[in-house]
Amino acid sequence: MLIFQRSRAVIEIKISIKYHTSMKQKHNITIDELGITLSTGTIAKQANGSVTVSLGETTLFIAATAAETLRPGQDFFPLTVDYREKFAAAGRFPGGYFKREGRPSEKEILTCRLTDRPLRPLFPKGFLNEVQVAGMLLSTDSLNEPDILMINGASAALMISDIPWNGPIAAVRVGEINGEFVVNPTIEQQYESTLDLIHVGTESEMLMIEGSADQLPEERFIEALEFAQQAIQPIIRAIKDLAEKAGKPKREFELVTAKPEVVEIVRRNAVEKVAAVIFNDKKQAREKAVGTVIEETTELVRKELGEDGFEDHDIDIAFEEIQEEVYRSNILDHGKRVDGRGTDELREIGCEVGVLPRVHGSALFNRGETQALVMTTLAAARESQSLDALTGGATTKSFILHYNFPHYSVGETGRIMGPGRREIGHGALAERSLLAVIPAEDIFPYSIRITAEIMESNGSTSMASICGGCLSLMDAGVPIIAPVAGISVGLVSKKNESGKIDEYKTLTDILGAEDHFGDMDFKLAGTSEGITGFQLDLKIDGLPFDIARKAILEARDARQKILKRMLETISEPREEMNQYAPRITTLQIDPEKIGALIGPGGKNIRRITELSGATIDISDDDSGKVFIYSNNKEAMEKAVAEVELISAEIIPDKIYRGVVRSVKEFGCFVEVLPGKEGLVHISELAEFRVKRTEDVAKLGDEMWVKCIGIDERGRVRLSRKAALAEMEASKTEDESTPG
Repeated sequence: MLIFQRSRAVIEIKISIKYHTSMKQKHNITIDELGITLSTGTIAKQANGSVTVSLGETTLFIAATAAETLRPGQDFFPLTVDYREKFAAAGRFPGGYFKREGRPSEKEILTCRLTDRPLRPLFPKGFLNEVQVAGMLLSTDSLNEPDILMINGASAALMISDIPWNGPIAAVRVGEINGEFVVNPTIEQQYESTLDLIHVGTESEMLMIEGSADQLPEERFIEALEFAQQAIQPIIRAIKDLAEKAGKPKREFELVTAKPEVVEIVRRNAVEKVAAVIFNDKKQAREKAVGTVIEETTELVRKELGEDGFEDHDIDIAFEEIQEEVYRSNILDHGKRVDGRGTDELREIGCEVGVLPRVHGSALFNRGETQALVMTTLAAARESQSLDALTGGATTKSFILHYNFPHYSVGETGRIMGPGRREIGHGALAERSLLAVIPAEDIFPYSIRITAEIMESNGSTSMASICGGCLSLMDAGVPIIAPVAGISVGLVSKKNESGKIDEYKTLTDILGAEDHFGDMDFKLAGTSEGITGFQLDLKIDGLPFDIARKAILEARDARQKILKRMLETISEPREEMNQYAPRITTLQIDPEKIGALIGPGGKNIRRITELSGATIDISDDDSGKVFIYSNNKEAMEKAVAEVELISAEIIPDKIYRGVVRSVKEFGCFVEVLPGKEGLVHISELAEFRVKRTEDVAKLGDEMWVKCIGIDERGRVRLSRKAALAEMEASKTEDESTPG
């Protein structure tokens, strides 16, 4: 969840909740410290493991199921995590024509990713039976976030199942309010928090983190991680207790490994060749060289064992193991990275801004063979994204970042489809990393969309999107609070006989291969003052805090270097926006006149928009602020004049050109401002005596009139006679003045 909301008004959520007991099953365990209840034994008994988990009146159901057999030729582990929010959980109908839940929302996809990533490293190596973890929101109180419950429920479902899995894990959300850490803050509390940390860990070590912060110093961030690790301990104990009460014995599944004779042949003939060709700073050349070694070795295996003596996956698994050994041993034993860099060295960085003429803001960011073309678009506040979400609190989003990862960025072909889970996850990380520095809407009342198009990929494109996104914002003239950059830190480690890491090296700015064959991808983004976004993924079963601390501080040093290079390209946001970006004029009118500006059914505001071509938005906080957007000066002036006319008051002694709206025996009523009129008495129509009003004024006529008074009841008296006399006197004075 993005905890920092751009808003012109303080959001208040006032909810009165009477907590009910959780859904009762055969076995129920309540964690008193956190108010979370885990239950199992009654529902969905045919799944390998199933639980319900509740906090307040928010309840989720989670089931874990494993396939009995492998698919022919299967050489990967198909783990699928699916989370869905049912509208019935909030007592609502789904939107749309069919009145049925459709494709998963962005919030649901991000919850799936949060759950998938810490589960995956704890399955035994070689276990390839398909596993599905399905979560469903059964009830929501709009107060407690369900994503944390989904992670804990998935851990509990796997623990009580007969599926082999080396858990348990547990998760908490940590906020910081008034300088104090808060465990699992409510949705309302999250608006006050300067930290949104989702922390997942085992009993002794952290396993996955994700979230955002308001330029949090690294030292305080480390304190938050330590606090969170202690906060998950009651959940760990509860899941263990539930497994003791209701857990099934773990089944024996056949582990998939390469045939020993294939491994022996591959190792004998390929280790030295792979070690010789991987040291190349060009990704495609490196992959092509390794591919040639694989082809040659496959032919050798075929000659020695025959066509029926091995399967394709034997070769794949053997080569995966050998490449992993070569990459890791060179880093650990010799400090050698494949592109020749030191462990804390950044790849060459390139920055350009203003690369696209019609785009409001644009930037091209390169870091080695990773390249992002990023565009910023500004629009009226009404263009903000509406959210039809059951949880999360916010209903609109005025800052959006979309990340796209096309096949050509890695030199491949493939089917072009909509964004996948990875793209949505990377975009969300980049978005929340930049959100902390986006100005509030009362300072910069625009909707902002960033589009990050990945042109080349070889490591940490999400961090490149953050750097490029920051540059494009500055190029667009968005007055950001501070520049933001991001970097990823990797890890290669070796464990001793007791299973503890006793040798390791952290790697700054990891390549794609170092991510694939390494142990960690720790992404950290922030300003020169502190952290704004973070995400930790591990391939090992836990990360000691001393390594995490070292990686965090190394990322800070690298971030400062990147920021320095970015600021050499553009030192601050442009003072003038792109000529094609919409300009804005803010008018303050009497809040009671908003209705008149809008008009019946929006008639008046539509008329002004059509007449001027400008876009008009009205603040929804009852402040009376009106925002007018246009990149055309004449359109802006016309719209401003029309709005000022509607919101203006009739002023005594001022001359107006009005329209006769009704004719009476005693005079006529003239509208001098939209919806505002006054009486011109028959005696004030002309200097001479007027017998009939119709002799001077007819319905629909335009005439000049002067306001000669407003009585205590607000009735306006107008005079055509006085207006004409004053205008004639002014004309005579001008003519007599020497030129």
